[in-house]
Order: sequence, then C-alpha cells, then structure tokens
Amino acid sequence: MYFASTEEMIGALSGVLSFSNGDCAILDEDALRGDGIDRLVHTAVFAEEESVRDGARWLIRRVAETDGCPPASIHEFYVARSTGAYPNVTVPAINLRGMTYDMARALFRAAAANDAGAVICEIARSEIGYTRQRPAEYTAVVLGAAIKESFHSPVFIQGDHFQVKAKNFFADPDQEIAAVKDIIVEGVAGGFFNIDVDASTLVDLDQPTVSEQQYNNSHRCAELTAKVREVEPEGVIVSVGGEIGEVGGKNSTVEEFRAFMDGFNQELAAHGEGLVGLSKISIQTGTAHGGVPLPDGTIADVQLDLEALESISRVARDEYGQGGAVQHGASTLPESAFGHFPRTETTEIHLATGFQNQVYDGGHLPKDLVDKVHDWLRENCAGERKEGDSETQFLYKTRKKGFGPFKAEFWGLPESVREAIGKDLEEKFDFYMKILRVEGTRKAIAECVTVPPTAGPPPESLGSLVG
Repeated sequence: MYFASTEEMIGALSGVLSFSNGDCAILDEDALRGDGIDRLVHTAVFAEEESVRDGARWLIRRVAETDGCPPASIHEFYVARSTGAYPNVTVPAINLRGMTYDMARALFRAAAANDAGAVICEIARSEIGYTRQRPAEYTAVVLGAAIKESFHSPVFIQGDHFQVKAKNFFADPDQEIAAVKDIIVEGVAGGFFNIDVDASTLVDLDQPTVSEQQYNNSHRCAELTAKVREVEPEGVIVSVGGEIGEVGGKNSTVEEFRAFMDGFNQELAAHGEGLVGLSKISIQTGTAHGGVPLPDGTIADVQLDLEALESISRVARDEYGQGGAVQHGASTLPESAFGHFPRTETTEIHLATGFQNQVYDGGHLPKDLVDKVHDWLRENCAGERKEGDSETQFLYKTRKKGFGPFKAEFWGLPESVREAIGKDLEEKFDFYMKILRVEGTRKAIAECVTVPPTAGPPPESLGSLVG
C-alpha cells in the first residue's frame, strides 16, 4: 500500500495536492481522504527507505496545516482555565499504543461527533520504545487520522512520562538527564508540543523535610523544562507538565505540591529570565498504571483520593496559574468514577490500558495473532514475570509489548476486523468525552489556542518535487 519512492508519491498525488511558493492546496478532498491519506500514512510508517518515510511525514504535516488540524500546544487553554474560564472540563489524554491509525481515526470520529477539541493523543517514553513508534512517525499517523476523518481542529500530541529512570540517574545523573533531553528534542521536532516531564521517580521520602524530599524532582524538572523552552518552535509555548508523586506510590498532598513548585520556580529562574513554567501537575491519588490485575484476570478495586485532586487543582490554579491536577492510571477504573473528575476540576486524565484491553479482549482479533503475541511474550518477557504471578497476570501486564514486534500484523488485519475494533473504540471514546464534559470544546480551543505553521521546509528528498 505504501509508496516505494518520492517520485511515485508525488506523481500519485499530483491531482490531489498542489504546492506553489511554499503554499499547499487540496485539489481533490475525496481522493485525499480516501486512498491518498491511507497510502501516505502507510508510507510514513512502513516505506523501506528513510528518505521516502521522511517525505511522507512532511507531506502529512503540511497538509494538516492546510486542512485545519495541525499539531498544537494546549498550554493556552490550561492557562485560561486557571482564570476560571472553561470550568468543569477534564481533558482526556489517550495513549495510542498499537493499531495507532485505526485507534486515532476512531478517536477523531468520536471527537467530531461531540464537537470536542480538548482531546490529547499521547505516547510515553517507554511506549516509544516497545511499540516502535518514534515521535515523527507517531505524529504523522495521528495527523493522518485527523485528515482522514475531517477533524478540522488543532491536534494535541503529547510526550507522556518523559521520565527520569531512577536506577539510571543514581548510577550516572548526567547520562540519564541527557537521555531525557534527547527525547525532548526529538519529540518537539516531531510535533510533540505537549510534554509531561516526570522526575517524580527521584522523590526521596526518607529526607526529613518535604522540600528536601522533592529537591531532585523539582530541580531536574526545571532543568528539563528549560530544555523544552530552548527547542520549542517560534510562536509555540509547549505545554509542560510536572509530577510530584510517582503513580502507584504514596498519595500526593498540597504541601508536597507547594514544596515542589517553589523549588521548581527558583531553579527555572536560574536557567533564564522569563522562562514559562508548568501548565499542569500530575499527582498520585491511589491508582496504578494498567490497574492491578488479580490472579483470575480481574482488576483490583482502588480508593480514589478525590480530595487531593480537588485541593491540589485549586492551589495549582489560584497560586501558580496552572490548569490544575492530572489523574494517571484511570482507564481501568469503573465507569461510575469518571463523573468525579470534572466535578473536582481535574484538568486532564490519562487513559491507556482500557483501550488496549478492548483491542485484545473485544473478540475481534484472530486467534492465531493473539497466540503469536503470547508466545513471543513468554519467550522474550519471561524476566518480567513476578513470583506468584498467574499466567493470566503475566500476559495481562506484558501484552502491551506485543504491539511493536507485531506492528505490521496489527496494521494488516482485514478491514472488517479493523472496522469492528474501531467501532468498539469509538463508542468508548464517545462515553469518555461525554462524562468528562469535553463536548463542545472545539469552540473554546479555537478561541484561545495559537497555531503557527511549524512543518518547516520540505526534506531534501522532496526538494523541487513540491516547489
């Protein structure tokens, strides 16, 4: 399905797109949203030559700007929320781990049906590795899905948990911070204009004061935020989030948040005058990433600390000009829990494993593909099996790592299978958009979000082919 060369790509699109003096025009919308964008997206992912992949990724990004769905930062929307604008809205941030084109298409269909603009697509530092989706590829796929589904609104793409790994940090701090800076540079260049910096792994609860407990976290978060400001495109204020409590650990408090922010602000000022700080803060409220699977495969109940969400969100808005607190590890919570988040003014909620579960457990995947994934996990992830884990628990916790090695197989599923999975996902996305109250937020996004062109000049591989 993908184009084998840039010449073939431009030739096939000659009656669909036109380029002149840096301008892009869509000549045939039906052809673009039909086979045209499908082939461009597949080329951006699977073309054998890097230059051809780069050309397809640039074309998608440039067309997205023309079509009204460019990559953007949600920073201005969150700042507006700190002033009391757009209350009782919790923005869903969806981790697209596998079948990314089909999942993103389902998300944008649901968003369009709900007139929702406040929606984020994200991928974590760890997920970039095991799902084999580098930032430039991920952005191209998400924007391609927005074009396919006529989603004429800014697209928020987020680097989730750009995390400092504690073991690596304490062995060699400079090397680990440099590694996070590298993924920040790659992410921003690739269109990730929303970055969650996570140095919460460095919090040391054995220290005598809260400020000392948060010291490494706040100072390293400030250093990484300064790096974001150094590389963000002209006219874009990348939305940066910090984190004060590692998900799955101790529940967060207002005292910890203030200690973190005071240390962060002091350190950020040392990196340069007038640097923009954080637009949100992730906290721990009793959840865990992916939920806690029991031996029979069900997920353990959790007790959400809603008071922490509400009180920290209030302090974040009133004292620090942020949108509020962020809830992680939520997609496996019972549906009845989600109405609490807009009520407590939770600014953002991260949802991942629940959608992965729908793909694997929805009854649509061919059994032979599932069996191949499970066999690969048993052979390649055996070291992650904890003592006492049942087979069900082991496979549940590791099957997210099947999306990378079997990417082509997931993408190449029969159209009927992909459509059935997409329909199930669209229904679930629709549920979240309604209960999180992001219906009708397209207008709010248009009112406050600035979207300068960021695609830049075409890569050398396209050169004169696009004028």
